[in-house]
Amino acid sequence: MVIENLLNPHRWVEAHADYLYAYSLARINNEEQAKDLVQETFLAALQNAGRFEGKSSERTWLTAILKNKIIDVYRKKSSGLKAVDEKEAEDEQHDYFDADNGHWNDAHKPLPFGIEDHDPLTNKEFNNILQKCLRKLPSLWMSVFVMKYMDDADAGVICSELRVSQSNFWVIVHRAKLSLRACLQKNWI
Repeated sequence: MVIENLLNPHRWVEAHADYLYAYSLARINNEEQAKDLVQETFLAALQNAGRFEGKSSERTWLTAILKNKIIDVYRKKSSGLKAVDEKEAEDEQHDYFDADNGHWNDAHKPLPFGIEDHDPLTNKEFNNILQKCLRKLPSLWMSVFVMKYMDDADAGVICSELRVSQSNFWVIVHRAKLSLRACLQKNWI
């Protein structure tokens, strides 16, 4: 089978635009930028159609291109941001987490969020609040958090892509979790 026959660029907008837009919007939190990234993805895919090997579906291939575009946005946003003081953050971390197992200390455990039910409407409302809380994070923190917990990216990959040290990465993750927890408790519970 010829690889070009596996791609159907004339159907990309109809078949994949909504999915790619939602994927991008969940990670960027900017509607215009999400639309632009989808357009850039389609353009890059057209320019690189000859590289498509057919080892994945068209959507998977387009999503991979989009992920790289999103990482470029994260990298651009995070450049120039100051590194987190690691010593200060380590001390702060001991206040909230058990040194042996990394779990929350009893005094700082998050309250239940009340989303244990599986009502899709409730989950949609929760996701809206989560997106608002993510937007309140500094750009680098949001980028790290989204890559780690929404994209399941490896810490090494995140550090390499965003040019942060391993220890700075974990400090950022810690502070992002604390900020998101506080925001969610204030706006959801």
